[in-house]
Amino acid sequence: MAGKVSVIGAGAYGAMTAHRLAECDAFDTVVLTDVVEGRAEGLALDIGQCRPIVGFETHVVGRTTGRDGDGYDVLAGSDVVVLAAGVPRTPGMGRQELLETNAGVVRAAAAQIARYAADAVLIVVTNPLDEMTALAQRVTGFPHARVIGQGGVLDSARFTTFVADELGVPVSSVRTLTLGSHGDAMVPVPSRSTVDGRPLAEVLDPDALDAVAERTRTGGGEIVALLKTGSASHAPSAAAAAMARAIVGDTGTVLPVCAWLTGEYGISDVYLGVPAELGAGGVRRIVTAPLTESELAALTEAADTVRARQENLR
Repeated sequence: MAGKVSVIGAGAYGAMTAHRLAECDAFDTVVLTDVVEGRAEGLALDIGQCRPIVGFETHVVGRTTGRDGDGYDVLAGSDVVVLAAGVPRTPGMGRQELLETNAGVVRAAAAQIARYAADAVLIVVTNPLDEMTALAQRVTGFPHARVIGQGGVLDSARFTTFVADELGVPVSSVRTLTLGSHGDAMVPVPSRSTVDGRPLAEVLDPDALDAVAERTRTGGGEIVALLKTGSASHAPSAAAAAMARAIVGDTGTVLPVCAWLTGEYGISDVYLGVPAELGAGGVRRIVTAPLTESELAALTEAADTVRARQENLR
């Protein structure tokens, strides 16, 4: 075991992420913080007491943090910080309302991350994801490679699941890729998706493929509508934990994440969902997967949409 990972925000998403990171037994310490008095400490105790049952040794620490910065010193020495603070989306909540609420939360937390964990890689999971990732980078001043958004891993997992369910095949036989935004500007990539090695377009007719792609694009909203008082946490936390493991383990694993582009795919100056090789310093490189003309056009359009949204935050 090696490394320290901190999770800011002990809601369902953050708590589940901390639990997954602890149980994988790949870290010395997992820290969980929250602004609600005692919440992080109580959850840390609960997670830590799983150790003799599940069989892991990770030390789990909880800390209440104040809006004035009290308690954030617990982040010191973190290799990775997962920013999960903010309100979850609720049924009927618009993008602008969510953005305005969570922007203040992200600004405050990012300032403390820069103060106490200046060498960490920051994984942003607060929604709206693309805008909050760009905002966190601006506030921290970290190099772009060390600020990454979690969206593509989750979207690709949803795409894979829906394809497998539609065809009645194991998820292990399906490989999919999504690019672009974590939201309405998401770009499913059928040309890079397969079922048992066969191109997706050969096993799903166009109407079925469009339906699966649209369900993937609105997958988070589907869960919010069903839960009514919460949002997805199990699959998103698995995605964030996979990214943290790749970074702390310096594995070079290629995952679809929200990363800063500097000319890849002909796109620059925007945080956008693309495949990236992850290691100890965050993004080692962007992987440029061959795309069809229509897929590249959709990705370029998504970049224009997302760039405008990120610029509006200035």
